[in-house]
Amino acid sequence: MKILIIGATGGTGKELVKQALERNFDVTAFVRNPDKLKIKNDRLKVLQGNVLNPESLYSAVKEQDAVLCALGHKRWFYPNNILSQGTKNILEAMEKNNVRRFICETSLGVGNSFGKLGLYYTLFTIPFILPFYFWDKGRQEKIIRSSSLDWTIVRPGMLTNGTKKGKYKHGEKVGNFLWSVRISRADTADFMLNQLADKNYFHKAVGVCW
Repeated sequence: MKILIIGATGGTGKELVKQALERNFDVTAFVRNPDKLKIKNDRLKVLQGNVLNPESLYSAVKEQDAVLCALGHKRWFYPNNILSQGTKNILEAMEKNNVRRFICETSLGVGNSFGKLGLYYTLFTIPFILPFYFWDKGRQEKIIRSSSLDWTIVRPGMLTNGTKKGKYKHGEKVGNFLWSVRISRADTADFMLNQLADKNYFHKAVGVCW
């Protein structure tokens, strides 16, 4: 299987690349700065580009079987549309190339999972530290939901750098309104890759946490 990984130099993105290669996939990593991706493998192709540049995305998506998106940024403190506009460009490139499977990482606390990161994140972190980031994640999810592609939205709890356990909860009702919920980036990547062979969550937003 040939897969394109968007955001491959981020925490989840690096895990996606690593684990996809372990599963013997042919991987194309789409990154702004190739120097940040230290993984080397004969089945790994690294393309430099920007999700806000539709032309670079079009050539990256061409001839792929699926696209996994772990897009993120650190421009948290002012309004921007990097996630939503970038995702819109990805989906348009997929439609033009007739690539149908799209799996995208967002977060618990977005959309109809509001509040499911626990009180601390719902009442403090999101409204006071990450409001612009989460507003754009909301727009990102709306754009995905309006697509006719075979999409799955993966909403992890707060991400850690812990090891892959391979055991976690997942489903549309996952999360907790009181206690903070977490999951490692490694387990998030594991779950996202599992969706390549699973149609149960087509056209659904699914939470995942320990």
